[in-house]
Amino acid sequence: QVHLAESGGGSVEAGGSLTLSCAASGRKIDEYCMGWFRQAPGKGREGVAVIDRAGSPTYGDSVKGRFTISRDNAKNRIHLQMTDLKPEDTAVYTCAADSCVLVPYSDYLWGQGTQVTVSS
Repeated sequence: QVHLAESGGGSVEAGGSLTLSCAASGRKIDEYCMGWFRQAPGKGREGVAVIDRAGSPTYGDSVKGRFTISRDNAKNRIHLQMTDLKPEDTAVYTCAADSCVLVPYSDYLWGQGTQVTVSS
């Protein structure tokens, strides 16, 4: 079983940037598609970005052109570079293994999440 630990969340003003990281242990991430999902207060979980084993990304419409997902198989990590952040990006961001599509299926392998707060 893979264990996932997110880091890099925090508070930032609108227009700012943050980079999230997700460190995996227990299994090598090169066995998995990997992804980032988020859940805002009072809303359901939504897919932000996923990256397949070959490194090809897919982004949710609301983050295209602003967020970049990447994977470092050698370090067993994935990253999410977030730029031009907006207040509506405020959410708990969680990484998931075995997540090849933007739908947040419950049988993905989930981390605990990290809070991102964007103020206007």
